[in-house]
Order: sequence, then C-alpha cells, then structure tokens
Amino acid sequence: MASGRMEFHAQSIMQHANFSFVLPNDVEMAEVKEPKHYERPTKSLLLLHGLTGTDTDWLFGGVAQEMAIQYNLAVFMPTTGNSFYLDKGYVGGNFCQFVGEELPDYIHKVFGYFSDREDSLIAGLSMGGYGAIHTAFAYPDRFSQCIALSSAIHLDDIAKADASATNLMPVEMLTDIFGDLSKLMESDKNPKVQFEKLKREGKKIPRLYMAIGTEDSPELYNANTDFRDFLKKENADFFFEDGPGKHDWTFWNDYLNRGLSWMLG
Repeated sequence: MASGRMEFHAQSIMQHANFSFVLPNDVEMAEVKEPKHYERPTKSLLLLHGLTGTDTDWLFGGVAQEMAIQYNLAVFMPTTGNSFYLDKGYVGGNFCQFVGEELPDYIHKVFGYFSDREDSLIAGLSMGGYGAIHTAFAYPDRFSQCIALSSAIHLDDIAKADASATNLMPVEMLTDIFGDLSKLMESDKNPKVQFEKLKREGKKIPRLYMAIGTEDSPELYNANTDFRDFLKKENADFFFEDGPGKHDWTFWNDYLNRGLSWMLG
C-alpha cells in the first residue's frame, strides 16, 4: 500500500494544488475480503471533501486506505476550498474543470490512472457529494459512476437565501460561489438541468449511488429525497438508500463502503 501527498501547479485554479493518494500496489491478499476485485485492473476513484475540508479528511477521518485495499482502488483526494467544485468562468477560478479534467489528466500522466471511463469513479460527502454529482454530469465521458453521500444539493434553499436569513454560509459567499441566486435553478449548476441536457443529447449518464442519514438536517434530507424522486421519474440508473445516521464520519464511512459494494459487486 503506497500513500502520500503531492502538489502541482493547476492552471484552472492558478495555484499549487494539493492532493493525497492511496495506491493498492503492494496489498497483501490476506487483508482482502473479496479477492475477486484483484482479478480486474485497478480502478480510479476521485474522492471529494466537504465544506471547510481538505485532501487529508478521507485519510484521517475516513476510510480511504481501507477502501483502496478492499476494492482495488487507486484513490485520489484533492483540496479545493469551499468552492462547491464549481467553475467561476475564468482561469484561476474553475474548480469543476480542475477536478473533472486537469487533475485526472495530471494523475494519468504521472501515475497512469484515469485512463478509461469505465474504470473511473468520483465520490464525495456533503459539499463533495454535490460536487461529485455535478462533476460527473459535467464530464460524463470521464466518469462512469458516482457516489454522493449526504449531498449538499439543497439548491432550492440556497436560491432563496437572503441577507436576513440565518445560513451556514453568508448570502455573499453563496452568491460568490453560485452566481445570481435568482437564476440558480435554471443554470447548469443544478444537476437536474445537467441530467435533462445529457438525456436530451443522448449522452452516456454516469450511474449514481446516493445515501443520506435519517437524522441529517431536514433541508438536506428533503433535498436528497427530492432528487431521488426526480431520478426515478427520469428512469435514471441509480440506487438510493437512507438509514440511521447523522452528518458525520460514522455514516459516511459505512455508506461509502455500501456504495462501492453496490457499484463494484
């Protein structure tokens, strides 16, 4: 098992960008519960952090190393700040381009991973759950599958935010991230809009696994079940489940494993 942390100059966000990685290149098979995962080539997983997080969150709080071992996954975890993994439309502020294009290209050049769509996955928690869905739909030729945990996909609430409301994020911050909030729901920052566009254009749509704890905030829980209902109506290839749990690592670690089990068999 190889692990480490690197940085490189990312043009899309115009900064030296950090990412951590775990590679199952010398795993002892006695550690592996399902050896069948080693009968195929190693798959690549881009794993995204939540609000206020960093590239080391899934290493220190999460189970990135264990998932790499058990599922034969090369796991890469970037730091992107509180960007929601969205593009601002100018070089230096394009975080969707960074995680969906520039970082996988760099990883492929250096490590050889992310070479094939069918072997490339993206996942995340909370803000990173939203980011995983949005990025997968923005780059459907790059990612074949997506895991979204406790996703901050409550765009209806974000669109209605104003200076008088009590929000986790100030309305000025939301506006900086999402742009004109009055136009958010019709924009390509809305995964429903993205999905409809992909379907209309006849493009491949990544398979989606979603999960949220029943003890999570009502805003997030309702938003996740609303998106579930949308996907069901659209006959999407997805799986949704909820269960006892809060917005915490106990839930995310358990359901990342469940999501990978569903996706990889």
